[in-house]
Amino acid sequence: MNKMKQAAMEMASLSIYKGILNRTVPKAFYQLLWSADKSEQEFLNAWGNFFAVLCERGCSENLAECITSTALYDENSFSLAAAEGKTEFPQTLTAALERDLQIILNISSVTPQELLTGCKFEKEIQALQLPLWKTGEPVSVLKGDLKDCIGKMTEYYRNNGCGMYARYRAFIWRNKRIEPVAYPDKTTLADLKGYELQRGLAIENTLSFLQGFPANNCLLYGDRGTGKSSTVKALLNEYYPQGLRVIEMPKEFLMDFPLLVDQIAAIPMKFIIFIDDLSFSKQNDTYAALKAVLEGGLAARPDNTLIYATSNRRHLVRETFSDREGDEVHRGDTIQESLSLADRFGLSINFSLPDKARFLEIVRQLSKQRSLDDYIEELEAGAERWATERGGRSPRCARQYINDAEARIRRGQKL
Repeated sequence: MNKMKQAAMEMASLSIYKGILNRTVPKAFYQLLWSADKSEQEFLNAWGNFFAVLCERGCSENLAECITSTALYDENSFSLAAAEGKTEFPQTLTAALERDLQIILNISSVTPQELLTGCKFEKEIQALQLPLWKTGEPVSVLKGDLKDCIGKMTEYYRNNGCGMYARYRAFIWRNKRIEPVAYPDKTTLADLKGYELQRGLAIENTLSFLQGFPANNCLLYGDRGTGKSSTVKALLNEYYPQGLRVIEMPKEFLMDFPLLVDQIAAIPMKFIIFIDDLSFSKQNDTYAALKAVLEGGLAARPDNTLIYATSNRRHLVRETFSDREGDEVHRGDTIQESLSLADRFGLSINFSLPDKARFLEIVRQLSKQRSLDDYIEELEAGAERWATERGGRSPRCARQYINDAEARIRRGQKL
């Protein structure tokens, strides 16, 4: 039996880490190994496909790192248990782990030269000068003694979680499934100026949640452009190393909430379900679904989940004067029902438009952050004109103005 067939059989026999065969690069490599004993056409197609996906992921210089890193993001019985904090495992599981990790290390060290030598038509394809990859080194947690590697893997899962929740921090609910966001918003708390009191309340609530203390669902409401959504995004970027993850759920899919929580209830991470721009023109099934989610439904949120929503409306349901008229006998009860949803958020934080002094202070802070201190007076004057032209002051308006002003300054233009 040649080395390539041996490697293919070893990959086929993976148990705990069987899931890595569903990942793009290991899957393509697996197909390439098996094709070494088949036809020239199958082998060459498999070679081209494998090298293409390797290049797509920027791994043509380091196959070992690419393949061994898939183990870090695999969700299996071991990674889930380790992420929950377990450190002791059955002997049978440990033995299977050692075997799987050794196989992963073995296949990640296979060189293209070994593959070419091991195929049955080496001479026929020699003149094709097939593209070659470099083997490189495995990820750091899989270097050294194998028994030590298991301990390092256990610590990695405990600190970072497992599966896609170890690889990504932001997600969105789409097509009745949780999908990762590859390039999330990079806003940080340091980027947000003003509103320290409001953001402080959100930070304290989030830290309580992460540290296992009681925490509340949170409604961030108020005027447009004041940083409500940005606050949630910044919280994620600040605290994802502590196990925080955010799943954005469009309000039209709130009926799917039981499906969503079923998928994360057993995951040993902390999740914020983020509902942006929440409001209702009238009470409907979606409105009722959110009420049940917040308090009172059988499919209640699990302990590892909070709901953070943003809205321009304090009471969430649009109400007109005509709504308070009519011939309904118990109209007051209906009005109270319309107002009750906001009350189910344990924490409500108001973001209102700044006055002139607060607006200019935000401009000054942004200017200092961008190293534009020498232009403060001009920037303050320009910011007021900018805000007047755009119908009002807000942190978003200040940031947009500073972006424009910085570009002008860097290009040597006048403000």
